[in-house]
Formats: sequence, C-alpha cells, structure tokens
Amino acid sequence: MARYTQPSCKRCRRYGEKLFLKGDKCNTKKCPFEQKPKVPGMHGQTGRRPPKITDYGMHLHEKQKAKFYYGVMETQFKGYYNESARQRKIPTGDRLVQLLELRLDNVVYRLGLATSRAHARQIVLHRKVRINGKYCNIPSYSVTPGEKITFVTSLKDNVFVKEALSKTNTVGEWLAFDADKIEAEILSLPDKTQVQVPFNEQFVVEFYSK
Repeated sequence: MARYTQPSCKRCRRYGEKLFLKGDKCNTKKCPFEQKPKVPGMHGQTGRRPPKITDYGMHLHEKQKAKFYYGVMETQFKGYYNESARQRKIPTGDRLVQLLELRLDNVVYRLGLATSRAHARQIVLHRKVRINGKYCNIPSYSVTPGEKITFVTSLKDNVFVKEALSKTNTVGEWLAFDADKIEAEILSLPDKTQVQVPFNEQFVVEFYSK
C-alpha cells in the first residue's frame, strides 16, 4: 500500500502553511514549522531571491496541499475530482471538498476522537468503527446522511482518544455526536460554508481542467 514517508513538517514548510498533519502537535511552539518556517533544504531561501512561482506552480501547490491535508494519494484524489466534475448541482470545487469531508477517517477526526487524520485512519483500520452496526475498516468509505456511526467500547480507554476528547472540539453542523456514548450520526451533506480548508479548491479544479 502506497503511503507518504517524508517528514510531515517538511511538507508544511514546503508550501508555507500549516496543514496540521500532526494534529494538535502543530499548535505547540515545538512545531518545526514555527522554528523553521523557510523552505526545506540546506540553504532554504536565505541569501537569494525567492523563486518566481508560475500559474502552473501556484495551482500545483494548492492541489498538493489538498492531497496532504486529507492524506490522499494522487490516483485517488484524481478520482474524487472526476466524480465531482461529473455532477452539475453545485460547483466542482465545493463538491470536491464535500467528497473529501465525507471520508470515514475524516469524519472520525472531525468528531474529535483523533488527534490527527493519521490517527483517525488508524482507528478505522483497527476495526474500531461500525456503520449502522456493521464493522467498517475502510478509511475512504464515503458516509451518507442518515448513517449512524458507533465505536467499540474499548475505544473509551484509549489514552490518545481520551486526550482528544478532553479538548474542546466543535463538531460541524452536519454531524451529531454524543460524547458520553461515543456515537455519531450524519445529519446532512457538509456545506462549503461549514468547512474551513487551508487551500483554494478553485485552483485545484483549474489545475485538472487544463
């Protein structure tokens, strides 16, 4: 199975913006992005003129940020774009964000049960999640409105889950979550106004439509 192996913080430095790939750890002063916000490399951009970014490079940067933010590989990400481009109900960029938000690993992260999306993905892979009473260990599973998400009882004793739940988390309006029972329900499809992302989805659409 393909996966990213480079240091997470190097990706944030490469694109000059925090992507919160390590979750809450990115909010601390020990975060490498805070200490070394320059482009990675021996010399970074010290003592030289910053390279000029072309339109293609700018669109590519936004696409890469979106991929890393949701932890999706290129082939799968292109599939999400193709699916969002086939429909005509809402703008392609809005639909793309919507499809990415509906991923099961992202939903677990949005519920505040995981400290990062990588942690949420691990929870799903370890068969800790049930969809309508049936186990689901597919991180890319796309949830739909009306589905109920439950978790194994042992998840409450997980140290990292306890840490995540101890923090004040705001669950999106499209989700309903009972922290005591650790149960959730998908109320509706996420609207673009309800989701804040660190990339320009329109640039992603323009990148693939060229």
